[in-house]
This record gives sequence, C-alpha cells and structure tokens, in this order.
Amino acid sequence: MGDYVPIIGIVIAAYLLAGFVKGVIGMGLPAVALAVLAMVITPAQAAALLIAPSLVTNVWQMLAGPHFLALVRRLATMLIGVCAGAWLGAGILTGPNVRVAALGLGLSLVVFGLFGLSNIRFVISRRTEIWLAPIIGVATGTIMAATGIFVIPALPYLQAIGLEKDDLVQALGLHFTFATFLLAAVLYQGGAFDVSVAATSMLVVIPALIGMIIGQWVRGRVSVVVFRACLFIGLLLLGVQLTIRNLF
Repeated sequence: MGDYVPIIGIVIAAYLLAGFVKGVIGMGLPAVALAVLAMVITPAQAAALLIAPSLVTNVWQMLAGPHFLALVRRLATMLIGVCAGAWLGAGILTGPNVRVAALGLGLSLVVFGLFGLSNIRFVISRRTEIWLAPIIGVATGTIMAATGIFVIPALPYLQAIGLEKDDLVQALGLHFTFATFLLAAVLYQGGAFDVSVAATSMLVVIPALIGMIIGQWVRGRVSVVVFRACLFIGLLLLGVQLTIRNLF
C-alpha cells in the first residue's frame, strides 16, 4: 500500500493543478493532467483517469450558449473525422510498446506549448473550411488515439474559423466532450478502461473541481497573459523531457 501513496498524492496534485489551469484560462485540463501523470504512470493509465474530469468540466461548456445545434452542424464533418482518426490510431495508446505512446505525448505537448507561446493565428475561410474540417478531424482523432491529447490540431483550427468568443468557447466544449467519449471507447477497446478505472476517474473529479473553483477566483487577480505564457512554457518543458526520455 505504501508504494501507492506517492502516486495517489501526485494524481490528486495533478488534477488540482489541471482544474486550476482550466479555471483561470478556460482550457488546458487534459494537457496538464496528462503531462504531469505521464511522469509516474503510462499514458494509457493517465488518459483513463482523464475521462470523468474531462466530461464533467466540459459538458456544461458545451451546453452553455444558444447555438449548440448550429455548431454541431458546422463542426459535423470535423467530428466525423475525429471518429475516423480514432479508429486509425486505436491500439497505439493501449499497445505493449509504452514508449511509442509516451514519445507521441511528449511531441504533442511540445507542439501545443510552441503554438501557445507563438503569436501565430490562422484565418480559414468558409470555402476552405468545407474540405479542411474532415482532415483536421482525422489528424486530431489519430493523435488522440495515440497519445490521449485531443487539442492538436483541432484547437488552432477552431480558433481560425472566425467564431465569436462565446461560440468558440461552446465549440471547444463540444469538441472536448465528443473527443472524451471517443477516447473512453478507444481505451475500453484496448482494455485500459473498465469499471474500477471509471470509479477512480470519478474520484479525481473532486480535486479537478476544487482546482477550477480556486482558478476562477484567481482569474480576476492575475494577468491571464502571463499565466498562459507560464503554462505553455511548463507544457513545453514537460514535453521536451518526455520526448528525450523516450527517444533515447
């Protein structure tokens, strides 16, 4: 039992931190939780613990707003692409070669960190959106099924298609919720998500929500710009560490 105590402490701390980050900037819970937990457990185990906190903290974001059905229609081809990508990448995250998934997670965190620190912002026209959406979906789904991360390249894409602020928040909630269900299916198919894991995942909702409440309180008292920069630097460094550790 003593061997599990440090890991339990790290899991609780990881979700307090991840919830705090989401409370301050409105996103980042999956990336932060996976980045921290991948230091002590496999990416598949970390992703399995992510399911319940991700659903609980994103369903309300998906449903809050008057344009839910319109966003579903607009993002439908991207979401279908995510399904196809999840099918293509199934088996990597839950496969016997843990280093492949950990390396993919490290590289994904590096890309996410670099994008967050950059000032690059893309603009995608509605005409381009028609054919690009399913490609973005397939890429996102494949990366998600291989690493547990579902923000690249979906996040830059959603920021680039010209959604109003409230619609963007709701679109992110829709994508995150949909992707979380798919991730659960991928993990279940690979034998990494069962009733006992689901119960443990439900328990870590508590520190995630506590972290969110604290983060929302802190939001008006800190510079969100500086906080975002620190977050992405941290994710970048964790990604580099994971990449180097599993590449060599």
